[in-house]
Amino acid sequence: MSIHLILGGARSGKSSYAERQARQHLASTPDGRLHYVATAIAFDDEMRERIVHHQQQRGGDWQEHEAPTQLAQTLAEMQAGDVVLVDCLTLWLNNVIYNDGQTMNATQIRQQVEQLAQSLARTQATVLLVSNEVGMGVVPMGEVSRLFVDHAGWMNQAIAAVADSVVLVAAGLPLTLKSSS
Repeated sequence: MSIHLILGGARSGKSSYAERQARQHLASTPDGRLHYVATAIAFDDEMRERIVHHQQQRGGDWQEHEAPTQLAQTLAEMQAGDVVLVDCLTLWLNNVIYNDGQTMNATQIRQQVEQLAQSLARTQATVLLVSNEVGMGVVPMGEVSRLFVDHAGWMNQAIAAVADSVVLVAAGLPLTLKSSS
């Protein structure tokens, strides 16, 4: 069991890096299974095209799971020998925040993130989690946007705390922030 957090900005190369890392972990896992946990929801044609494009790029050797909001529960089903790639945490957080609309509050969001962190701490699978580093820009206008950015930063910190390794990807190049070795 090991947990790996891969951070980066939009189009930084973090997903491609995570896929390569997942395949490397699988190669060293006898009888391992490769799982892809998608958190995206296809709200429009452009997002549907993105999803199909990513599926075609990955190929057919992945067992695919959709977990737009039930990520902790999906990870709880994984077993020793499984190599699991979650792409991506920030889409999951977006879904969590917007699933209940204006009724979602900061305490409920923190509880969802804590439930995810606990699930990761208990898993016997190797899990790679992709997440956007959204806090490196300007403070967004609008209360909901600031709520999202704040909680994305706190989520990344919570997951990094339980992760064995943390890598920041920029321009397709990985920079190790935390290593278990």
